[in-house]
Amino acid sequence: MAGLEPWVLAGLVLLALAAGVGITAVGPGGVLITVGLFAFTDLSPAQVAGTAIVTNVATGLLGTAVYTRSGQLREPATRRTAALLAAAALVGTPLGVLANGLVTGRVFGVLLGVFIALVAVLVLWRRPRDGRTTGEIGWPVAAAVGAGVAVVGAMFGVGGPLLSVPLLVALGMPVLPALAAAQAQSVVIAAAGTIGYVAAGAVDWHLAALMGVPELAGVLAGWMIARAVPATALKAALVVSLLALAPYVALHG
Repeated sequence: MAGLEPWVLAGLVLLALAAGVGITAVGPGGVLITVGLFAFTDLSPAQVAGTAIVTNVATGLLGTAVYTRSGQLREPATRRTAALLAAAALVGTPLGVLANGLVTGRVFGVLLGVFIALVAVLVLWRRPRDGRTTGEIGWPVAAAVGAGVAVVGAMFGVGGPLLSVPLLVALGMPVLPALAAAQAQSVVIAAAGTIGYVAAGAVDWHLAALMGVPELAGVLAGWMIARAVPATALKAALVVSLLALAPYVALHG
């Protein structure tokens, strides 16, 4: 953190808080950690992804715990989907870490900008199908989603909810079971990704701590919002933020 201006540090903390809220309230949100580290620090793409993904270990565990407490992860169908997503993530995550090492800072910025815009579109697009209440999808689809999300998540240092939730809801899962299953998957992505990036020496532990603590506070706040408040306004704010950030991040690279 040496050399960073106080306003930059404050901005990173606020982004981390917003990221935590987004993770458990609407799914996408964790990408704000990656965006902040890439846009406001001099970290390399590997350090950005490695530092960001470390914070997802704790947020994934906390998100899994709170959705277990509120009952979603006690439902057998949701638990099966979560297990499939997590198992597939064991295959996809190492591939994502390897892919990160193949890109330069400029290419990483462009890819991250495109990725952010895609997530915004997915958030706008997602909607539950008619009257569906179960938290289970077919195992081939769950495995494909789990592996694909893990590759992208590990490459950019983001957890499962960012892509899994919009995709699962688009496939017909209700929002709360999708959020719950994605939390469990994110633990595997974050843990396996952390091992890979630590082995490469690509983690700034001071920045991980600075952003990880407020992110955890945001996770708790987002869980309460998701259960108590319609997510329409938060969803709209997230989409606007992502679409505004996408071109900046791409040009910054």
